[in-house]
Amino acid sequence: MGNRAAASRATDLAWVHAPTQTLSAGGFDFAYRELGKNNCGTPVFFLNHLAAVLDNWDPRVVDGIAARRHVIVFDNRGVGASTGPPSNSIEQMADDAISFIKATGYKQVDLFGFSMGGMVSQEIVLKEPQLVRKLILAGTGPAGGEGISAVAGVANYDLLRSLFTGKDPKQYLFFTRTPNGIEAGKSFLVRLKERSQDRDKDITVGAYLAQLQALSAWGQKDPADLSVVKQPVLVVNGDDDRMVPTPNSRDLARRLPNSELVIYPDAGHGGVFQYHADFVPKALEFLAR
Repeated sequence: MGNRAAASRATDLAWVHAPTQTLSAGGFDFAYRELGKNNCGTPVFFLNHLAAVLDNWDPRVVDGIAARRHVIVFDNRGVGASTGPPSNSIEQMADDAISFIKATGYKQVDLFGFSMGGMVSQEIVLKEPQLVRKLILAGTGPAGGEGISAVAGVANYDLLRSLFTGKDPKQYLFFTRTPNGIEAGKSFLVRLKERSQDRDKDITVGAYLAQLQALSAWGQKDPADLSVVKQPVLVVNGDDDRMVPTPNSRDLARRLPNSELVIYPDAGHGGVFQYHADFVPKALEFLAR
């Protein structure tokens, strides 16, 4: 399938109505959704966070980027509606993502990786630099970064908290416990439910555990030499990220020679969702340069 075939399927539909499709690559069927402007610059591939499926992306962020760009969002293998055994290493997730991207026929893409997806994005640009034009790395950090190997403990603690309080764990994991953070979390969770038809399958326990294993190993490995990444990079986070501590974003921006850093106040891991009205124009301006 070439670029023209891929682009012809992009639509002006809102994210909540974009059809779920499948594409075979590397022996697996990848579930994905595609929307936005046909033939409008380099396509933007979204890479998911820990435990995320397609329906964990904020519609305001997807629709906002798709208003100007061609957007493709996909589940890695073994996650959501994608087939195959789930990957248990960030490096393997990157190989799978590269396989999927190449199967779409695109020769060069932009990457928007959130959290674990930002780690996968770093591996992609190191493995296949010619494939990547620009990167947006949100709520993430470098290999071996502060607290990354402890993500499992933080996530599982908040999963337990959510069971006892009846709240969605993302309210704790993605947002601060200030009045602004709590309201932002509530609004975000309402937006995630806007799609009522053709929702993605939830992640399985096995896939979640495989991802935790991948994060733990990636958090303990030696940092990569990111000075070789010449692509422009936009690094974004909240100032109080508990999952991937905010100093990682500052460290990442220092390590990347062509980067710019945005830190949102009174915001956590999900800063790009809390501040979507500010983030989307910044992201579009960055991609359009």
